[in-house]
Amino acid sequence: MLNATSTPEFILLGFPGLQKFWFLLFISFLTAYLFVLLGNALIILITNLDVDLRIPMYFFLNNFSFLEICYTSVTVPRLLVDFLTGPRAISFWTCMTQMYFFFFFGTTEFLLLATMAYDRYLAICHPLQYPLLMNGCACTSLALASWLSGFLTPFLSIASISQLPFNSSNQINHFFCDTGPLIELSTGDTFLAETTVFLVSAVVVLTSFLLTLTSYGLIIFTICHIPSASGKHKAFSTCSSHLMVVTIFYGTVIFMYLCPRSTRSSGMDKMISVFYAVVTPMLNPIIYTLRNKDVKRALEKVLNQVKDNCLKHRGKAFLMVLS
Repeated sequence: MLNATSTPEFILLGFPGLQKFWFLLFISFLTAYLFVLLGNALIILITNLDVDLRIPMYFFLNNFSFLEICYTSVTVPRLLVDFLTGPRAISFWTCMTQMYFFFFFGTTEFLLLATMAYDRYLAICHPLQYPLLMNGCACTSLALASWLSGFLTPFLSIASISQLPFNSSNQINHFFCDTGPLIELSTGDTFLAETTVFLVSAVVVLTSFLLTLTSYGLIIFTICHIPSASGKHKAFSTCSSHLMVVTIFYGTVIFMYLCPRSTRSSGMDKMISVFYAVVTPMLNPIIYTLRNKDVKRALEKVLNQVKDNCLKHRGKAFLMVLS
């Protein structure tokens, strides 16, 4: 029996039943990862370039897009390398570090989603006081609080898991170091670690979910009392993209971390993990660009500016050739 100090490494098995499709999986994950990087980077770019988008809603979206890049980069790059080289060893503390950052960014994402819902609540339910309540200092404080809370939250779970004993069976049936598959490898009493992970996950998920639900409950109540149909549509359109992201993300994570593991197979766990770790961050840029008129308008403006600059430089180069 080996503990954390004497266990040098684990093996991440990834998707052992799909090894013959490794190239297809590699291309699929690489495409999804590049889409996450480029899509979220594009949102960050246009929200910083367009003066009209320098408002609290897009300040938080800027933070959220950067967070999605970090969140996906914790797991996918190593997975891509493993597709090319086969399952490789990962040291115990590297595994703990990957797990820590995965939950750091995941917790921050929950809190940012709740903060974005609160921002929409103030904008729709208290429009006159909104500029005063959600000023630059308030936005920065809320964003910093989300990041700092996300940074501190995983320590208790990681500390409890790092004390578990492990035997020579060090193969993790997953594509990244997650709490469930790692706890299953332990040969000791895992009650404390499982309880700690469950309670921390429950507090983070349910607290942020209740805050988000409360904000949207008040938003819906306010929208129902708007007399004009156009006013209702305008109010709902400002939060529809965020509501869609919240529904997708919370649904998969609640099913993964708050439902009993005995009701799911390891294959189902991996499918759900792929969805919230890769697919959801890939869908976010699509949701926020296709369903948001302000972002689409800013994107068109940026593309037109790039096109005009290209034509201008091409014209100058043509004149230089003629001369």
